Amino acid sequence: MKYRILLQRIINITFLQVLITAFFFPALAAAFIKESKGLKKSLLIHNLIDITITGKVTDEKNKSPIPGVTVKIKNGTTVAVTDENGLYRIAVPNEQTILTFSYIGYDIQEKLVGNLKNIDIILKSSQSDLDEVVVVGYGTQKKADVTGSVVRANLDDFRNAPTTNVANLLQGTVPGLNVGQVNRAGSTPSINIRGQNTLGGNQNVLIILDGVQYNGSLTSINPDDIASIDVLKDASATAVYGAQAANGVILITSRKGANGRTRISFSTQYATQKPNIDLKPMARDEYLDHIKYLYYNEAFLAPDFTQPNPAFNLISKVDPSMKDNQGNLLPNDFSWYDEATKTGAIVDNQLSVSGGTDKINYLLSGSLTRNSGFINNDIFKRKTLRANIESKATNWLTIGLQSFGTFVNEDGVEPNFNDINLMSPLILPWDNNGGLKINPFNTNLVNPLLSYEANDYDRHNYFFANIYANVQLPVKGLSYKISFGNNYRLDIKNISNIYDANLTGQASKENTTYYDYTFDNLLTYNKTIGKHNLTGTLLYGAIERENSYTRAYSTGFSRLTLGYDNLQQGTNRFAISNAFKEALNYQMFRLNYSFDSKYLFTGTIRRDGFSGFAENNKYGIFPSLSVGWDISKESFFKVSWIDNLKFRLGYGVAGNQTSRYSSLASVGVNAAYVYGDGSSTELGQQVNSLPNPDLRWERTTGANLGVEFTLFKNRLSGVAEYYDTKTTDLLYSVNIPVLTGFNNYLTNIGQLNNKGIELSLNSKNINGTNFKWTSTLNFARNVNKVVKLLGDLNGDGVEDDLPQSGLFIGESTAVIYDYKVDGIWQIGEKIPSGYSAGTYRIVDQNGDGLINAGDRAVLGSSAPAYRISLLNNFQYKNFTLSIFLNSVQGGNRSYLAGNTPRLIRDDNSIRNNYLSGIDFWSPDNPDGKYPRSFVSATLNPSLYQNRSFVRLQDVSLAYKFTGKLIERLKLQNLNLFVSGRNLATWTDWEGWDPETNQGLTNDGRPVFKGYSVGLNVTF
Repeated sequence: MKYRILLQRIINITFLQVLITAFFFPALAAAFIKESKGLKKSLLIHNLIDITITGKVTDEKNKSPIPGVTVKIKNGTTVAVTDENGLYRIAVPNEQTILTFSYIGYDIQEKLVGNLKNIDIILKSSQSDLDEVVVVGYGTQKKADVTGSVVRANLDDFRNAPTTNVANLLQGTVPGLNVGQVNRAGSTPSINIRGQNTLGGNQNVLIILDGVQYNGSLTSINPDDIASIDVLKDASATAVYGAQAANGVILITSRKGANGRTRISFSTQYATQKPNIDLKPMARDEYLDHIKYLYYNEAFLAPDFTQPNPAFNLISKVDPSMKDNQGNLLPNDFSWYDEATKTGAIVDNQLSVSGGTDKINYLLSGSLTRNSGFINNDIFKRKTLRANIESKATNWLTIGLQSFGTFVNEDGVEPNFNDINLMSPLILPWDNNGGLKINPFNTNLVNPLLSYEANDYDRHNYFFANIYANVQLPVKGLSYKISFGNNYRLDIKNISNIYDANLTGQASKENTTYYDYTFDNLLTYNKTIGKHNLTGTLLYGAIERENSYTRAYSTGFSRLTLGYDNLQQGTNRFAISNAFKEALNYQMFRLNYSFDSKYLFTGTIRRDGFSGFAENNKYGIFPSLSVGWDISKESFFKVSWIDNLKFRLGYGVAGNQTSRYSSLASVGVNAAYVYGDGSSTELGQQVNSLPNPDLRWERTTGANLGVEFTLFKNRLSGVAEYYDTKTTDLLYSVNIPVLTGFNNYLTNIGQLNNKGIELSLNSKNINGTNFKWTSTLNFARNVNKVVKLLGDLNGDGVEDDLPQSGLFIGESTAVIYDYKVDGIWQIGEKIPSGYSAGTYRIVDQNGDGLINAGDRAVLGSSAPAYRISLLNNFQYKNFTLSIFLNSVQGGNRSYLAGNTPRLIRDDNSIRNNYLSGIDFWSPDNPDGKYPRSFVSATLNPSLYQNRSFVRLQDVSLAYKFTGKLIERLKLQNLNLFVSGRNLATWTDWEGWDPETNQGLTNDGRPVFKGYSVGLNVTF
């Protein structure tokens, strides 16, 4: 603007004056020349033409338009405001103009006009997300009004990670949400919220997809279709879902279309996958050396067995399968591992079209994903189609459809990884004619590569549809929502292999169908009177599930020309089928009240009914309440460095349900009975389990205390929580005397306590114009303790433990109860009977001079001591770099697991191969860590190792293109990225991976390390 005014003042001045001005004010001269380009050479300017800039301003979180944003020329007076669709139009004097975009609750953003005519802006929230709307179950709430433990997962910083399952994006991102690693293509990791609070009840986290309980695999959900994931952790937050939510809830919300121009988005990604550790079986020389040390008492000279015995003949000890006809060792050094593995890959392509008006919005998407694992034939292929449509049919009726279909292909049978690692490098998998050897060792162990010969058809089809209608009733603030959600799954497994069924050939066809529906009726009333805000929610719903399974198979084929499509060719034909049905019925009432957004209250009562319980206890009632106090809004609160401070306290009772039919007596088939001596055996049915007509719901009573804060002008924000729960009436199968005719009896026993602390911190370390640096730190600690079991059975005032079940009063459910190892017996020591040099020395815990069951002790726990993660996000101009470290720590006595490769000389240990580099004991390696002996010890305990680790889990570098390229291509967005996953792991654990508890065993599997490159384009 200032350039334009000055230019107008110098109209008709002489050329000399212009030169003088240019000499002292070069920036002014440049502006003058640009403004006058194409005008009369005499520089007589009669009119100056402004540049018109248009664009759209949207929210970073939900991509929705923001009305009312102030668009202003920096240091000028010209101002524009975005309309209801987030659109604006403003006139600027030249290309050097800088526009500022400001709106309450968002960071001010500046943009140089340059050559752009259209400038779209995405604003980031400047506050601690207090105005963010989160899903709380059967509705939404502003985060500032939430009184329960509800956390929205950070997906944005991890969407570029090379993975096919959305659960993998959640690892370490939410305190208390524990997500494991995967080591198979397309697989779903383990998921746990706030540890274990049951023994025999349901331990699965409840998944809610677009308001509908989802029992399908998370593999079926396209990660790109997900808009947000909210995690409900405490009883007051999960109460609306009742006993289904005993172990926490994950709420997944799919994307919708937004008002405005149609958006066509395409993304593509290619990623590699390979083991994150270089661990392979022994090659030829190490393998032969391994056989020699199994015969150390012959290969080395007594008495210390460290000097080689020149008379020892190694070839005589090698299995005959590894020798030629002349008795010489085969010359091969073949890697079965390399033959059966490769570098895996992920190829992922996504396409979506979305848009809308004030009457209708839509999103249509499709994806193609292929993930080939590092083991041959470990293949996962997925196709998805989604249609989300919502229409405001009238001013009182909104109807919608959320639907998708997923088609998963997992054809092919991978070779058994354990058998691959067992194979000797001296043996080839092929015979002299080039065909696969059937039994390479000339034993009953078949060639693992024979799996390639299988004709395998393995498909999983998922169909989901949720139809809903929202009616605004004549009473102001009163609405009624009806929704009908459907899940259908079809699993088909057809396979044939001439080498199955003890090499006689086998073929089978297997079909599983699953269907469930969720029918919810929701009545909601909102009322605001002055500073009072009231919301009441009333729910009535029902769920039914049914499953059917059929398998037909045949064995004994002379040939398998038609494979599984001609089962009648088999000599032996069989058929198996089963099915189940179960039903749930529930009612819920919730009341939310707030006064002046300072004093908050939520009360919920839920009644659950489940067909799996006996007639006497079909229903359970579970209440909860929670309160909140935003003290920072009080007039007396005058702490300048505290922007926001809210306390919340919740208390409630959650239930847990048993498995279907468990309260009833079950009947088994194939029971045999002989009617008198010499009579024939008759087959029939028999009762396998006792009924329990008084089987009750588990009850978990818990309190949750939370503190939410924002400090130092929104530079630091966070949440700290403490929870303490008590579960009674634990569902558990108690062992009973065999003379009753049964082994156990499902009943309600004991008490289990579970408590922990969680902390999440978000900081804006640097918040400059061109460079920004933010950090997120998450910490969680959880412990549980068995308080009661069966009671005082002996009348001595002391309750007995259940060591056979690994349960001890006062200890964790993850307790490790075993013998303690104290090194390895050495040659020359006084070794007790039943043990030899090279076997573990066991601690005599009771000091009676004997090693027996009485010497077992509590050695620690397999549960971690705490989990911690750190995300750093750096933004420099158009570059964004994210670095995520994730760690699980165990201290001295926690996060332990058995990790004991053991060699005992016999035909198998001499013949089999093992992983390379294992520190086995030998006379010349007395400090070896793992046992090796030529006799088996009386007791062979495990060596427990700490699994603590720190992992560089995710790294992503992205560049967002702007300027002329975007304008020329008429794009809304163009983003290029590279990323890496599981790039480094620091741990003392030996073996495949500590997090998956895969040690130095042949059957372990590695976690994948991968790099990816991808592109996101929006038209």
